[in-house]
Amino acid sequence: MTEKEETMDISDNQDSAQSAKKNGRTSLLDSGEDFEVLNEEDIDDDPPPLEDAGGGKLKSEEQNGKENVDTDSDPSGPVEEWLDVLGNDQLKKKVLEPGKGRDSRPQKGQNVRIHLKSFLTDGTPVQEQRDLCFTLGDGDVIQALDLTVQLMEMEEKALIQTDAKYAYGTRGSVDPEVPPNAELSLEVELLEATDAPDLELLPPVEKIALASHKRERGNVHYQRGDYAFAINSYGIALQITESSSKVDISAEEEKELIDVKVKCLNNMAASQLKLDHYDAALKSCVSALAHQPENIKALFRMGKVLALQGEYTEAIQTLRKALKLEPSNKTIHAELSKLVKKHSEQRGAEQAMYKKMLGNPSSNSTQKHRAKSSWGLSWKWLFGATAVAIGGVALSVVIAARN
Repeated sequence: MTEKEETMDISDNQDSAQSAKKNGRTSLLDSGEDFEVLNEEDIDDDPPPLEDAGGGKLKSEEQNGKENVDTDSDPSGPVEEWLDVLGNDQLKKKVLEPGKGRDSRPQKGQNVRIHLKSFLTDGTPVQEQRDLCFTLGDGDVIQALDLTVQLMEMEEKALIQTDAKYAYGTRGSVDPEVPPNAELSLEVELLEATDAPDLELLPPVEKIALASHKRERGNVHYQRGDYAFAINSYGIALQITESSSKVDISAEEEKELIDVKVKCLNNMAASQLKLDHYDAALKSCVSALAHQPENIKALFRMGKVLALQGEYTEAIQTLRKALKLEPSNKTIHAELSKLVKKHSEQRGAEQAMYKKMLGNPSSNSTQKHRAKSSWGLSWKWLFGATAVAIGGVALSVVIAARN
């Protein structure tokens, strides 16, 4: 695994990356950034749902003005009404041609087909898609469409004005070409709404393709820095790969489905790391390794998570295992070297702290030695002085006797 491959799980599937480019989607893992995700069991770490689209307020050209009481005057034309979808004046919808009634509105989870024309606010055309298909509420398209199409009636034509926040944000887009922080006007016609396919009856080839499509969408969210939405897309892809099947599946198809699942878990761990959800990221890595114990990327990310949690010994062991599987990987070499140095510095700091808490043993030993030496010297001096005194007394007695 090269350093560039380490950062991209999409590189494992060049055909899917080329398909993403054809469909106007930028592949997340084509970036040079280290790619790092949520576990379906971590409810608290699930991304927030799309903003509630209910309870919008109507605006009209006659609002904030006095009502015209001159009933004899001719009306100037039909009143144009805007629906403030979120109540913040940043996402508005106006009906151009009514549809078949409220009962014909699509539901979240259904597959819809629309005719879309996109414009900048100055009228510059951005893109036209005659048969754009997506699953409503899955984050397959910009949030402005996900929120407003569910408010449309079948065969309705509507004009949508959206702030950049619900379109392509501060980064803009390369395909379609949209500048950063651009507000958009969208002309939408709802053509069809059908129930999503039964995953249990979905042929394995179609299930693999659907899961891969959701994963690629998660990659786009990740690349744009929308990590919560990326986690949402990866979670949907995981649900598809983990769904039971009433259709026969070959060993090769099952292996391919597991490969997609592991890629989703790896990418999910990356997104979770970006959001500092370390426990969730660790579970994603563990789940990936349960299917592929020698997956280099899962081992590498698991080592990073453990290091961030302060588990340096386990992190070093995990990275050494990854390096043993791929000795030439410079990224793992660099991470392991950095971690070993950091661990050594931490141990040195801990030892210094313990010495300070317990006192300096060498200093105490020196003091005891000095005290002992001092006492020995004092004892010798005392013994010598006593001997001299006794000798002096004896000499005095002898002199006295002679006299």
